[in-house]
Amino acid sequence: MQLRERRCPVCGADCSENLFADARYDAAKLNAFAYASRKTPEGMHLRLVRCDACDLIYATPVPAMDGLADAYEAAAFDSGEEAARAAKTYIAHIMRRVHRLPDRAGALDIGTGDGAFLERLLENGFTGVAGVEPSDAPIRAAKEHIRPLIRKGIFHESDFQPESFSLVTCFQTLEHLPDPAAVCAAAFRLLKPGGAFAVACHNHRAFSAKLLGMNSPIFDIEHLQLFSPRGVTRLFETGGFKEIEVSSVVNTYPAHYWIKLLPLPAKDMLIGLLKASGIGYIPVPLPAGNLFAVGFKK
Repeated sequence: MQLRERRCPVCGADCSENLFADARYDAAKLNAFAYASRKTPEGMHLRLVRCDACDLIYATPVPAMDGLADAYEAAAFDSGEEAARAAKTYIAHIMRRVHRLPDRAGALDIGTGDGAFLERLLENGFTGVAGVEPSDAPIRAAKEHIRPLIRKGIFHESDFQPESFSLVTCFQTLEHLPDPAAVCAAAFRLLKPGGAFAVACHNHRAFSAKLLGMNSPIFDIEHLQLFSPRGVTRLFETGGFKEIEVSSVVNTYPAHYWIKLLPLPAKDMLIGLLKASGIGYIPVPLPAGNLFAVGFKK
């Protein structure tokens, strides 16, 4: 891929000399799962710098947009079970705030994967539901009644009508966007007055990130930026949102998935043993270092 330099994707400051970590990757080792969701961590990442003003860690240089689009289009998908569990977690956060929305007519999920969250929206009375997903594989894995709701490709604001949604969501996708501020601003324009933009993303200030250091799975070749509570709040403020709320997320995944994320020796063997015994499929709730943020258009 062609690489290009960039400034802080929230405030635009040039932080290229404020090094956080040198690049660590081998292009020859990138495969179909390199840009897949909920994959086994490879321990590779781009050159990372820090914006102290935004409390943001971001990559520079990064692949050009056309290269990223091709990589995501061809990405593999094998995490349907985890996607369904994540959707259950996120809809719970939304339903605690649904009374503040203008209505349940119009909901857009950016980076929808196999549309598991779209199904949860429909179950909870939302209409005019749509998703955007750049990868072929998760769309093929979507349920038949959900697949027509997914627009394949990179998110483009012009594909939708202004002020046509009560809810726009972007779960575990914000880290992957070359220009998260532009997407945040687009979400604001697509929302009706009183509508909400909700995201879930990794928190580089979380205890798990501090514990694992550069071995944390949040440092990944496909993550172009990493937020903190302060950083995501600043992003939302830049986009025009008010009444911003940031909280931690307790995710529930099967035990084998949590093991997959850890930097352990003989990990594949351990996962195989856990699955064979049935222990690997026990759902385990953990505050694994993700945050949930929501802001309203006032």
